[in-house]
Amino acid sequence: MSSHTRPSQPGIRLRVDLDGDPRPHRSAKIEARLRVDVAADGAPTDLPAVELAVIIAVDVAERNRAAVRHALPAALRALPDRISFAVLAGGPEPVRCYPRDDDEWAVADQYHRRRAAFVAGSLPLHRDGPRPTGYAVWAAGARALLAGRPLSVRHLVLITDGSSAAGERRLEEELDLCAGQFTCDVFAVGADWNPDPLLVLAERLHGTAQFVDDGLGRAVTDAIARLRRVHTPQLPIEVTLRPSVRQVSLSEKAPRPHRLGGLPEPGRPHRWSFPTYQWEQGSRDYLLTLVADADDDPLETELQFAMVSVGNVHAPVVARWHLPDQSAPPARAGADSVRSLNATAQMRGALREGLAALQEHRRDAAEDRLALAARLAARFGTGWVLDEIRTVADVEDAAEGRIRLRAVDTGTLGPMILRAGSRPGAPPPDAVDAPPGPRCGACGRRAGSEARHCIACGEKLL
Repeated sequence: MSSHTRPSQPGIRLRVDLDGDPRPHRSAKIEARLRVDVAADGAPTDLPAVELAVIIAVDVAERNRAAVRHALPAALRALPDRISFAVLAGGPEPVRCYPRDDDEWAVADQYHRRRAAFVAGSLPLHRDGPRPTGYAVWAAGARALLAGRPLSVRHLVLITDGSSAAGERRLEEELDLCAGQFTCDVFAVGADWNPDPLLVLAERLHGTAQFVDDGLGRAVTDAIARLRRVHTPQLPIEVTLRPSVRQVSLSEKAPRPHRLGGLPEPGRPHRWSFPTYQWEQGSRDYLLTLVADADDDPLETELQFAMVSVGNVHAPVVARWHLPDQSAPPARAGADSVRSLNATAQMRGALREGLAALQEHRRDAAEDRLALAARLAARFGTGWVLDEIRTVADVEDAAEGRIRLRAVDTGTLGPMILRAGSRPGAPPPDAVDAPPGPRCGACGRRAGSEARHCIACGEKLL
């Protein structure tokens, strides 16, 4: 998000797993899981606060002032020294409420924290008259303000009760303009907000969306503390394609689902860059999808369809076109990993869709989707998904997907939908595959790695 970088580069490990060899046709899909591990390797634990710019935007109607009356001053008093900050609130349009002079930004110290906390007690919140239409105006206001603060980490904290969301029309268009400019965390208060645009904000701007019933001040403080643990503000994942590959997409699956926009490199039509943000120590999982044309490629030959690069670490995406009239080759190591990644995303999606259907009083659809989520949660041992399902249904047999819906107050489902779409989850476990053994020369059956004779025909293995 700027040219400022930390002096020590992170240690990066990259692994690529493929879901088997594709069958050749004009639009064959090749899927690969990318596991990226980042270690600080001796870098300072916390990013210096002077490298952070944070906007706290309060999109709350006057009737919900109580939700922020004490929390916002507490969060402002807890700002770390030397962080750049500004506070926006809403009348008919978002307005800068602090700093109050001609300066667009304040740099936190005892004086500014005290004054900002005092001003926060009387923020101009929008009333029943004209008010902002949708979240696009808040994103646009943050983008304009942050453009003048080229620091390493630029972040928007949006506190909303949903009262400005009616008539949203330009959100996707505005988020296209915001991509790469800043990141965003959303905190929903009250009970009248729609989870869908909040999830879109979090997915597109590489942050989180969460419901905060109480403890808002602590939630904002924790979000800013998390920003200081960012080791690398931006780390693009670059993909160089074989000419026969016609489409490429990349999406983050864990720890949080994020949509990534690919940027073609000028003058290099086969090279794409996918920016990612806020890298802490730990692992992330991505799903890389390629669509390739097999017309001019040789069959049954190992081909490199792409090269994935993260920093100065590179890994190839290698597969071969498998002849359709022959039996499928044995699954390559890592195929289970790709399937697990897709199934984990399917579990999240089924939970979110089931809760949304329940909110819309479509009980049959809700039961079908929640049953699928329960089966997958049992398979992966994902306890939080089963806990969410148990708040709306009796789980008779999770592994078999047998649930029975209960009567539910649909007004309580919004926070659950938000958690289903944005809650962090552990990366799926690595599949542990035995090393492939030799193939029998007589019948073609592959044996285990320690086998001396074929388990199908009994012939001695060479």
